Amino acid sequence: MARTNNVTELIITGLFQDPEVQKVCFVLFLPVYLATVLGNGLIVVTVGISKSLRSPMYIFLSSLSVVEICYSSTVVPKVITDLLAKVKTVSLKGCLAQKFFFHFLGVAEILLLVVMAYDHYVAICKPLHYMNIMSLQVCHMLVAGSWLGGLIHFIIQILITIPLPFCGPNVIDHYFCDLQPLFKLACTDIFLESITVMANSGLIALCSFLVLVTSYVIILVNLRNHSAEGRRKALSTCASHITVVILFFGPAIFLYMRPSSTFTEDKLVAIFYTIITPMLNPIIYTLRTSEVKNAMRKLWVQKNLEIE
Repeated sequence: MARTNNVTELIITGLFQDPEVQKVCFVLFLPVYLATVLGNGLIVVTVGISKSLRSPMYIFLSSLSVVEICYSSTVVPKVITDLLAKVKTVSLKGCLAQKFFFHFLGVAEILLLVVMAYDHYVAICKPLHYMNIMSLQVCHMLVAGSWLGGLIHFIIQILITIPLPFCGPNVIDHYFCDLQPLFKLACTDIFLESITVMANSGLIALCSFLVLVTSYVIILVNLRNHSAEGRRKALSTCASHITVVILFFGPAIFLYMRPSSTFTEDKLVAIFYTIITPMLNPIIYTLRTSEVKNAMRKLWVQKNLEIE
């Protein structure tokens, strides 16, 4: 079939149809997005300024916060403005751009979480060789590799989606432009594309999750040889990362490792990794990481002294 695009504008059904419920969601989602940007931005600034946060762990944490800000900003501002609109529309090009960058940043985040797990593994299982293995150059290479992995995934998404013809209907059954809802609008057989997407997106999430689980099993086994204080400190550090991993990977695997559906539950599950999890990350890390809290306090005190 020759590629013909009669559709230039898409109508988004959104989360809920009731205007009153949409207003409630607006009141809830706007502070969440602002907290996401401010919270993750504060971590980036704190790590960048504080001399006590120069270890690889905080370099990765700062990079994760940058990804979270960009990742959330590809979806949430449009969702928030749509909550106040009677008719929710987006251009086909805008929809494709949102989808591409959403998956680009999503994979970059997945790979960064894997890198952070590797950092924890080296710190706990090979402490004497930690500084040699996790040098500043290696840290920057691992961060760059995470972004490169997202870019490769981004290119694959383009190669799959751009050739598809969209000739109607033009209603996308979601609150943002994701793969499966968009595929349903293509006026051609998309079985091969759906399988490719499931392999590309779902398997990345699943394999990364299995790598993370394996790394933490190894870490837990090695912790038996540590002192009680060493185990407590290591488990406290790892707990933050494990919490973020579960919050992010759980919904992603649920949605991308099975055939698409039109269930409202899918939209509600997607809220976790598009809106809620990016906000929780800085809260989880700052509450459980004393070094970050202390650095933030010092910066706050220093700022107050400069003002006075």
